[in-house]
Amino acid sequence: MRRREFIGLIGGVAATWSLVARAQQPALPMVGFVGIASAKSWVAQSSAFLKGLNEAGYVDGRNVVVEFHWAEGRIDRLPAMMADLVHRQVSVIAATSTEVAIAAKAATTTIPIVFETASDPVRLGLVAHLNRPGGNVTGITSVNVEIAPKRLQLLHELVPAAGAIVLLVNPANPRVAEINIEMFRTAARAPGLELHVLNASTERDFDGAFAKVIQLRAGGLVIGPESFFTSRSEQLAALSVHHAVPAIYHSRSFAAAGGLLSYGADSADAYRLTGIYVGRVLKGEKPADLPVQQATKVELYINLKTAKALGITIPNTLIGRADEVFE
Repeated sequence: MRRREFIGLIGGVAATWSLVARAQQPALPMVGFVGIASAKSWVAQSSAFLKGLNEAGYVDGRNVVVEFHWAEGRIDRLPAMMADLVHRQVSVIAATSTEVAIAAKAATTTIPIVFETASDPVRLGLVAHLNRPGGNVTGITSVNVEIAPKRLQLLHELVPAAGAIVLLVNPANPRVAEINIEMFRTAARAPGLELHVLNASTERDFDGAFAKVIQLRAGGLVIGPESFFTSRSEQLAALSVHHAVPAIYHSRSFAAAGGLLSYGADSADAYRLTGIYVGRVLKGEKPADLPVQQATKVELYINLKTAKALGITIPNTLIGRADEVFE
């Protein structure tokens, strides 16, 4: 045998053994991360999720593969996304909003699901009990719904002459809308406020909703905590400035874009905890035995420039409590 042929033969054998060895290596577990918004608008949340996953001992691309899927605010895309993840038998589904969690639960009873939601997961039918969820679902809740009374109270403090406040909800997400309406109606009773409920499920509805706020002569607008609104918080903030409507929402981006106030749960903290829980499931813990955990950090953001334009005086005590002030 010629030397060149021999070397070629040895090289071919080595390459074959390399392919065989690689084929014998176990495939990395895959996490299907599904977000209701877009990758661009959810950078902080997805980064926090990966941080939590790292804290649990998993690094994307090293010992786990994280596939990010974005619904771009369209709930109708979720069933197809879930069907694909179920077909591919991913290790865990990270369902990072109420709408995504509901779609994930409807799609599978076997693949572990870790959710992040601002609503009551028992009332939503995601889990049987908070302490022992049962089934294949567990996750993290934030306090955005629970602090709804405080959000209404803050707005009322800044516009005390207002006798009526408007709540904006998304009828395309009826379960979440129902919970928000109930919470805000209860909160409005104590100060004797009249609460008007307006609907918006598409961007085309926004202008009409703000026009209705003006027509009703409402003193302010509370935007219900909802993923569709969160993915368009900058647009809603711009409209509140354009129509000179004092408005409050739960996400920082709303105040940063010109909204008067943002008061809500620290979403980065909730997503970090979600990542930790996904890591625990990857290590073998069962969702049925992992209690639903609550993220309790709350943030306040104030836009002083908008307050000045609206003729609203923000008390120094409130400014002192703010996590960030935009001027």
